[in-house]
Amino acid sequence: MTILFLVVSVLLMTACGAEQNGGGAGDGKLKVTATTGMITDVVKEVGGGDVVVTGLMGAGVDPHLYKASYGDVKKLDRADIIFYNGLHLEGKMAEMFEKLEKRKPTVAISLRIPESQLRAFPGGGSQSHDPHIWFNVKMWISATEVIRDSLIEKDPEHADGYRERAASYIGQLEELDQYVRVQIATIPEASRILVTAHDAFGYFGDVYGLQVTGLQGMNTMSEYGSKDVSSLRDFLVEKQIKAVFIESSVPKKAIESVIEGARSMGHEVKIGGELFSDAMGEAGTEEGTYIGMVKHNVDTVVRALR
Repeated sequence: MTILFLVVSVLLMTACGAEQNGGGAGDGKLKVTATTGMITDVVKEVGGGDVVVTGLMGAGVDPHLYKASYGDVKKLDRADIIFYNGLHLEGKMAEMFEKLEKRKPTVAISLRIPESQLRAFPGGGSQSHDPHIWFNVKMWISATEVIRDSLIEKDPEHADGYRERAASYIGQLEELDQYVRVQIATIPEASRILVTAHDAFGYFGDVYGLQVTGLQGMNTMSEYGSKDVSSLRDFLVEKQIKAVFIESSVPKKAIESVIEGARSMGHEVKIGGELFSDAMGEAGTEEGTYIGMVKHNVDTVVRALR
């Protein structure tokens, strides 16, 4: 099913959209659809009981490769407001968002981050910046503010509630940012090297003081080859790195081949644990929230590298 077909489907459903959006399941509450789990979590925190939130991408889902289903199209069509990451994270859905924003608020939560603070995407082209902004907690505070203000604009009747809940959540994010800084500082400086399956942790490394290297680039749509595997293998051996990390949304086969390569050269490397990169954990678990996901990642990295 192509993106063009899905976009046409959205437009065809416009005629019945007013009837579907007229109430019922939402009991008059604002209906919100969000793409990634991280965004869905923030909307729930800020929206509270004034919104009904539907997330498109669950645990273990790679947003870089995600293709919208017909069911997703209906969820987007029925929403009063849509939130997505932007910066081409949901690259296969970009055309849909362009069409949808002509009919309803369709908001990229990254829109207020100054370009000067964004990491450059190697090679430039249509994707010129690293989309993994949630690994800089300060940037995620900016995203929370965008969500708050967008909800207020769409639903001013409940503005006080949105402001109050956003303020409380931002306070938790400020505490999280401090937690990350304190924990990472316990790792010996020479050991602050984070090796993962793909380069999703660049912002995390920049702001919290780790050198980050990924087998694949910032986008998992990019292919890796034997040269990438051998280069990372040599890096592990040269730096005598003892632990690398797999990711919940990326197959671990590639990292395992790097480990085998290092072992063949007499250097033992272990898997330090599983990190959540482009998707959170299962719903109902601590890792199924943004704050829990970040804490899990930090604790896992610190245990392995310290």
